[in-house]
Amino acid sequence: MTAAPRNLLLVASGLIFALTLSCFLLYERPGLGLGHFYYIAIALAAMAAGPRLGAIAGFVAAALYATGVVANPNIASAEVLRVGTVTRAITYVTIGWLIGWFASRNRAMLDEMRVLAERDVLTGLPNTRAFETAITRRFADGRPFGLLLADMDALKDFNRDEGFTAGNDALRRLADQILKSLGPEDDVARVGSDEFAILAAVRNSDGAAQLAAKLERMLADDRTKATLGWAVYPNEGDNALALYRAASERLYARKVMRSYLRPVPEPIEAVS
Repeated sequence: MTAAPRNLLLVASGLIFALTLSCFLLYERPGLGLGHFYYIAIALAAMAAGPRLGAIAGFVAAALYATGVVANPNIASAEVLRVGTVTRAITYVTIGWLIGWFASRNRAMLDEMRVLAERDVLTGLPNTRAFETAITRRFADGRPFGLLLADMDALKDFNRDEGFTAGNDALRRLADQILKSLGPEDDVARVGSDEFAILAAVRNSDGAAQLAAKLERMLADDRTKATLGWAVYPNEGDNALALYRAASERLYARKVMRSYLRPVPEPIEAVS
């Protein structure tokens, strides 16, 4: 829960505490039960700040209830010394703690689900959904940035020669190496089976090309060879689709060029 909703709940809880006490002092009669409205204030405080504050709110409610009994001329002050008052205090505290505990657990589960929804299961990197959020944030910021696409060259070879487990391990190594090579302001996500997208704090195409060359050299040393393409906002695209298309075209053009430059193995002569 963000600070604004939490503060709103706490303010509402305090107002209900004060309103309940005022009504209790003015209108409470034996059997009317205005003290039950304290449960609302307790619940709001517990939902805002968890079990500890919920229990504290329960103690506060019990103290206000006892104060109201003593101060209200329509209720005998001896009522505050009865077992029912102790029972009410225990109930207030218990309810506050339980609601706070359930609220905290619910927030933790929602946070876990949000992380799972935005993370790639295999590599632990942000997924396409999280990447879309990140690039939207970059556009809103308005500063130049580079979109780099990295496509792993040897994944099919790993899967064919060593099995899918080895291919998955290679993808994890590639993801780890890319992540370690980027700056704190850069973002990386897995956006395809063997494709990764990087948002880098570069100002022009030369800077993006230098970063791509650095990553390619580093990945080649770890048996995770990859080819990168890039595009820079705003010079090569002013929206996500245009940038992705430009980076993808550059990536696959470089792949084709490399395939032509790759040395062809000499034929083996047959032994007569």
